[in-house]
Amino acid sequence: MFENLKQAFDKGVEYAFTTTEKIEKAAKEFAKENNLNKKEAKKLIEHWVKKSEEMKKSLEKHIVELQKATIAKMNLVTMEDYKALEVRIKKLEGTGKTPVKPAMKAKPVKKVVKKKLV
Repeated sequence: MFENLKQAFDKGVEYAFTTTEKIEKAAKEFAKENNLNKKEAKKLIEHWVKKSEEMKKSLEKHIVELQKATIAKMNLVTMEDYKALEVRIKKLEGTGKTPVKPAMKAKPVKKVVKKKLV
């Protein structure tokens, strides 16, 4: 039972990454082996192609979610964040305000030592 389930899952994943051409070929072979008529074979092909597309979309969505979670865990900047910061910087630079100059360094104070008269 477990082996059959495993094989079915593996085939499903395999079909998800298979081209429509290969799916059609596999469906035609399946139809021949199981004595399906043309109408049934066509229906089978359409079903497998549809399921393949659904699986691809589902896997792509899952992969994108995993990527986002990984980037967040790694504390990396996303391209969206980077571009937003660029826009913000350009706005700030374009306001026409002169940049704040750093404060001048204070001159060291000399200590004046009073001499005692003896």
